[in-house]
Parts: sequence; C-alpha cells; structure tokens
Amino acid sequence: MDADGREVAVTADVFKEAAPAIPDFAASAADSQSAGPYQFFKVFDDKQLEYVIVVCGETDNTLMIGRMAAFQVQGLVGAFKEHYDKDSFMKNLLLDNLLLIDIYERAKKLHIKANMPRVVLLVEADRTRSRDKDVLTTMQEYIGTSAADFVTAVDENDVVVIRDVLSPQKTAEIDKFAADALDALDAGGIVGARISYGTVVGELKELSHSYKEAKMALDVSKIFFDDKKIIAYNQLGIGRLIYQLPIPLCRMFIREVFKDKRPDEFDEETLTTINKFFENNLNVSETSRQLFIHRNTLVYRLDKLQKSTGLDLRVFDDAITFKIALMVVKYMNYMERENQ
Repeated sequence: MDADGREVAVTADVFKEAAPAIPDFAASAADSQSAGPYQFFKVFDDKQLEYVIVVCGETDNTLMIGRMAAFQVQGLVGAFKEHYDKDSFMKNLLLDNLLLIDIYERAKKLHIKANMPRVVLLVEADRTRSRDKDVLTTMQEYIGTSAADFVTAVDENDVVVIRDVLSPQKTAEIDKFAADALDALDAGGIVGARISYGTVVGELKELSHSYKEAKMALDVSKIFFDDKKIIAYNQLGIGRLIYQLPIPLCRMFIREVFKDKRPDEFDEETLTTINKFFENNLNVSETSRQLFIHRNTLVYRLDKLQKSTGLDLRVFDDAITFKIALMVVKYMNYMERENQ
C-alpha cells in the first residue's frame, strides 16, 4: 500500500481491513510493526516513505517473508529510479543540455563510464503502417540480449541507441548490429525501418556530436539514398555538402546551369537515359546495351540533351555539373515538401 493506506498491489482481499492502520504506522518512527495477523514494513526512497508492505499470516515465517518482500521492493524502487535518472541524463546529454562538470559528476553517480568508445544510432520506422507496434519497446527487447549500452526515445519520431563499440575503427561491427536490429524490428512487425549512425566518439561529452551526425545521416539518406536501410554519417559523400547549402544558393545554381528549365522537368525517357548513363560511369556501349537501344540512338539522345542544356554528359566536367544539379534539385524538392 502507499503511505495513506491505498492499495497499490495485492494478492488477496484480506488486506482491506489493515488499511486504516497504515497512516498511524506511517507517522511512527518504527520501520516495522505488528497489528493482529498483519505485519507492516516501510519502504523508503531517499528517506521518503513510499510504500508499506503488509503481510497477513500468523506463522513463524511471516516476519521473515515480510522483511524479504520489503527488501526486494526497496531494491526495485532504487533500480527504477536509477533507470529513470539514467534515461533523463542520456536525453539531456544528447541534446546538449548539460554543463561539462555536470556530465562527469552525474555519470559517476549513475555508474556510467566517461571514457568508452560509443556510437549513436537512430532508428526510424513508418509509423502510419506500424501504428499498433512500438519501436521503442521492440528495440528495448532486442537491446536486452545484446551488448548495447542504452536505448531511449528523444522525440516522437526516432528511437536512439547508444552502443558501446569494441573496435572503433571497424564500421562492420556497427553495420552488423544495425542489420540484426532491422531483422528484430521486421520480426516484431515494424514496417519501413531505417537506421543511421554517427561517428564513434571516445567520451560522453562527445555523444551529442554523434547524435547530430546520425540525425543528419537519416535526413540525407531520405533525399539521396532512399533505397538504403542502413546509412552512416561518413558514407554521405557529396550529399552531406548539398544538404548544408541554403535554398536560395541552390536556386541560383540551378538557374545558372539550366536557365529557365530544371533538370527534373525533362521527360521520363531522357531522365532514364541520364541516370543509366551515370550508373555505367559514362560508358556509352554499356548504357545502350542495358537500355536495349542502338548505340547511335543513345548518342542522338545525348546530343539532343547537349543542345538543350549546353552540357555534354560525355565530358567529365559537364557530367559532374549535371549530376550535382540533379542532387541539388532532389534536395530542394525534399525541403519544399518538409516546409509545406
């Protein structure tokens, strides 16, 4: 029961008549007390009375059982509080809400190693299609059987995993963990899950950097690597640079290169030809073979594109300009949808 005699958890109805005696026992200095067939035991949280364990029985074991139960509940209260404090600490750490001195003082109290290679992973799923599933709960169950350090939810969209890393220089270890986590999410009915992660950091104070990198990696992957389910910050390439460009500068670049026409406004046949040409590293023969067209037909299409844009995709510099322009337009379209 709580300190006012209200039932919190019971195993039988016989305890109702013990409730009136709880307030007097709570106000007394005694840690335990007998009242007829009942034994009362106090459970504290930082010297604050939280619960009263009530045991009903007249055997010789009643007192021992009561003390054991009180000891167990006391341990559970402490464990829950430590978990809650740890959860709050990790969230504030990731969001840069802690002073440097507070980080190390609180980490010491929570028994968290300050210097340990760690990485932050971000897990996102299609919530509209997984409405009856809980990503956080599924990840917590998976983490319970792994070497990962901590899992929490920083916002309503993403679940964060803070993982100890055994080999900081080897991303294969992190990729393996992410792949296994995706399998666990899929088995749990979580649809459309994606995982991103930042760089490995060596100190607690640097975890916020890894978290920000993971967030950027997740956003950039939605724009440029939509087919990837696992994406690392150090694998973003030029997409990372484009993502940090201001939109007005992007519009200026597109106007300079294409004048009044944007590259995403070309017809489907032209766009397919361009993308396939890039996929085959500007190889005309291989591109024509994969498109099932004659080599001269492909050359005709490239010549036509050169006349309309002034860019010859067979020339490396022009191909680079066109490729970057396509990525810039993807970024602009994504930001326009996000701001609607």
